[in-house]
Amino acid sequence: MGKKYAKFLYSDEVQIGPETVMTTLYTAKKYAVPALEAHCVDFLTKHLRADNAFMLLTQARLFDEPQLASLCLDTIDKSTMDAISAEGFTDIDIDTLCAVLERDTLSIRESRLFGAVVRWAEAECQRQQLPVTFGNKQKVLGRALSLIRFPLMTIEEFAAGPAQSGILSDREVVNLFLHFTVNPKPKVDYIDRPRCCLRGKECSINRFQQVESRWGYSGTSDRIRFTVNRRISIVGFGLYGSIHGPTDYQVNIQIIDYEKNQTLGQNDTGFSCDGTASTFRVMFKEPIEILPTVCYTACATLKGPDSHYGTKGLKKVIHESPTASKTCFVFYSSPGKGGREGARRARRRRGAGVGSERRRRQGVGARQARLPLQRRDRCDSRGGRCGYCCTALRRGGERGAVPLPLQGATGEEE
Repeated sequence: MGKKYAKFLYSDEVQIGPETVMTTLYTAKKYAVPALEAHCVDFLTKHLRADNAFMLLTQARLFDEPQLASLCLDTIDKSTMDAISAEGFTDIDIDTLCAVLERDTLSIRESRLFGAVVRWAEAECQRQQLPVTFGNKQKVLGRALSLIRFPLMTIEEFAAGPAQSGILSDREVVNLFLHFTVNPKPKVDYIDRPRCCLRGKECSINRFQQVESRWGYSGTSDRIRFTVNRRISIVGFGLYGSIHGPTDYQVNIQIIDYEKNQTLGQNDTGFSCDGTASTFRVMFKEPIEILPTVCYTACATLKGPDSHYGTKGLKKVIHESPTASKTCFVFYSSPGKGGREGARRARRRRGAGVGSERRRRQGVGARQARLPLQRRDRCDSRGGRCGYCCTALRRGGERGAVPLPLQGATGEEE
């Protein structure tokens, strides 16, 4: 190593290989030779793969190389399953494990992530020469256990894995089962924010050109059908909030394949609004793939006070990205069973008068939204008021993708 270091100092030439790169980087750091350090980091960057991302992340954190660490984390985000299946995953330290578990952009189901964390805990018990027991696994995990997002699992995944793992206490298991099965959902001590698996810049669309107030909720769903011309993934809806000030809502959101009548994804959750006419994010547990020319139904069922709602909806919204082709959303009414009678009942609830007459002329509008959605039993799209918007992620190919959160009548990027 000394000869190679001296040669670099005199000639700026260096030969770096997989076996010597770490010792060379250590030497460059120790003797403050930035040019040699840059050569080492460049070598590691060029050889970064999913199966060595955790090993290089550990080294990047050890040698204080934030740029390399960031590239490692990006690789782990894009190929999470491959990365955690590699041998290097179980060798990382607890701080690195926590740094990864805190990320919102891991592309893996939470149940599989939990299984990998259990493997890490077993390896850590052996490193610390502790018996591999439930209690010791819980002990070595420490704060990392609280970073597992159990609420993102299905009840079946939770029952088959974490509930039987022995790592959670009986009380925690009961509380999480209650969270999965009852409404309103009791609060749990675990994060329920989805890991969105986004790559690139998020964008949003919204077909509404105007916002009005007083849209009531009686337990029926707001919904609208839509198609897109590109393969994307919808990651959530934007819902309007209360006209009466800060309020909490309970909500069920769904994406349904219209022809197959198959629910592709849903989430029973809640959101808090601040009383403004803005929309508020409500996310699915994981992105839902949307294929071109296939008809889907976006659906939201809310419990809460009267809210703002979108009007003057556009039938077609086109989003133009500087890095990709145009993405076109086309919206169709989805009146559902008893739609017109539901609309008449809604008008009677609101009472007669100028406002009611205007609704009869224009058609009953879409209900909530960061995706303002159309009400199934109140729809009359002739007035152009039924609509919806969504946060989505464009997928350019089988794996990767250019994110494309969609929201806003203009379809402009946020």
